[in-house]
Amino acid sequence: MLMPIVLDTPGEHQCQRICYSISMIIEVSSADAMKQLGATLGNLVQGGETIVLIGDIGAGKTTFTKGLASAMGVGEDVQSPTFTISRVYDTARGVTLAHYDFYRLNDPGIMKAELAEVIHDPQVVTVIEWGEVVADVVPRNALRITITATGEMTRRVSVETSDDMKYITEKLG
Repeated sequence: MLMPIVLDTPGEHQCQRICYSISMIIEVSSADAMKQLGATLGNLVQGGETIVLIGDIGAGKTTFTKGLASAMGVGEDVQSPTFTISRVYDTARGVTLAHYDFYRLNDPGIMKAELAEVIHDPQVVTVIEWGEVVADVVPRNALRITITATGEMTRRVSVETSDDMKYITEKLG
């Protein structure tokens, strides 16, 4: 079951690089509900969005991405790119899903340059896990999703975005 709690924050947060003014908290009760939340977002993205997923190992980042990919029309099994760093999927919509995982990298090297190019392609939806090492190339309007375990299967999902991506938070909850 998805239970949204919308928090509209007046003005800008104090921040160093990326400021968010719209946030939403959603309580997720199972892995299937996490996939459903990802699918809801997958139905809203159009191409050109960057999604930063934040959460501990096992929080549900890849489960969320599986739902996103399914709704976008990815016809293959989505797997975590922890060991391959990136995976790219074609979708039935003609948009590409690029999924990056920088967990094992202290220095992203050439992958940072690749990411910097991909996130500016309007035909690509980019998902980034463990993106701290590439934070300086993440666009200001990235959708930031933090997944926190609140129980064995339950998660609190915090969605933060800037005003120019509010079309997503308006329909997500």
